[in-house]
Amino acid sequence: MVRIAVATPNLDAYSETFIRSHIERLPAKIHVLHGGHWPTEANGEPLVRDYNRLQRLRFRLEQQSKGLPWNGEAKHFRAVFDYLQGHRIQAVLAEYGPTGVAMMDVCAQVDIPLIVHFHGYDAYKSDVLAHHRQQYSKLFASAAAVVAVSQGMYRQLKDLGASEDKLRYNPYGVDTSLFAAADPAQADPAFLAVGRFVDKKGPLLTLLAFKQVLDDVPQAQLVMIGDGPLLDASRQFAHVTKFMHAVEFRGAQSHSGVMAAMQQARAFVQHSVRPGDGDSEGTPVAVLEASASGIPVVSTRHAGIPDVVIDGETGLLVDELDVDGMARAMIRLAQDPELAAGMGQAGRERIEEHFSMEQSIANLWHIIESAIENRNIATR
Repeated sequence: MVRIAVATPNLDAYSETFIRSHIERLPAKIHVLHGGHWPTEANGEPLVRDYNRLQRLRFRLEQQSKGLPWNGEAKHFRAVFDYLQGHRIQAVLAEYGPTGVAMMDVCAQVDIPLIVHFHGYDAYKSDVLAHHRQQYSKLFASAAAVVAVSQGMYRQLKDLGASEDKLRYNPYGVDTSLFAAADPAQADPAFLAVGRFVDKKGPLLTLLAFKQVLDDVPQAQLVMIGDGPLLDASRQFAHVTKFMHAVEFRGAQSHSGVMAAMQQARAFVQHSVRPGDGDSEGTPVAVLEASASGIPVVSTRHAGIPDVVIDGETGLLVDELDVDGMARAMIRLAQDPELAAGMGQAGRERIEEHFSMEQSIANLWHIIESAIENRNIATR
């Protein structure tokens, strides 16, 4: 069986179900390296252990002979090198650009292909790009493949210097078997928002739009699931502007809790924007899951959202910061349950056809297999 290492900063992060899917579903023997962009653990065990005196002395002499410093980073480099080589890893999948930067030199030394999977902030956030600008140029040259999760991210990475012969578009997928088809026509005019309370997901903008909805549909409700730095500000806004009675803040919920909430909603809402620091979504998994559940999506023309949501067919899209337009879209679905049901059904069909988990994993596996095969051909 093919042996690959998945390098990820965070193991079991609540919001990173896509990485967990890669680890669990890729048809290979998976070794998980994690603990920061420069991984410190492998399959739950520390990578760097106490070397005995002879090992430390030998490694120090090797480093000095190459003109390299003897320090903790060099020691860690050797530990990762030994792990990849000792377990005969055939490729590394680095989750996020900075993780790819951390892994590119050791992959070159071990002589195995590196596939770098970008997800969002790592392709857009201003301070990340400023810090890694030169390193990204080296990364794009050394990586076997660079994966983008949206068409917009594909173009962004190309502008940053990734060549089209290495760029691969592969959006996230969802396991449609986990999502029962909802019936928005029978649901109350209740809107659902799921995601961290951070600038790029625009929770305050969603609240502003919903406040307008209440003027036309006073019985409307908004359920917001998630936590984050803007949660308190969002609660205070709803309280001060006197519509807290119509908003429920549920905090972080289990995946089953999110799926249950989708079954009770008329529509899913998310006002994604690109804030001043340049951060951006990739393709929001919650948008995919909402469509898979059979409810329409009201969102913005942001990042990979238009790849998934067809305006007027599977949901309604507005421009970023168009709060009035979002309010009108929500009112339209609140007042027309049959329209919501039709869009929801069309959305589920679109997910089944284009954004299934099976398709996403198969495409990613093809990218990895091709990189390994090309490496084998080059060494024959």
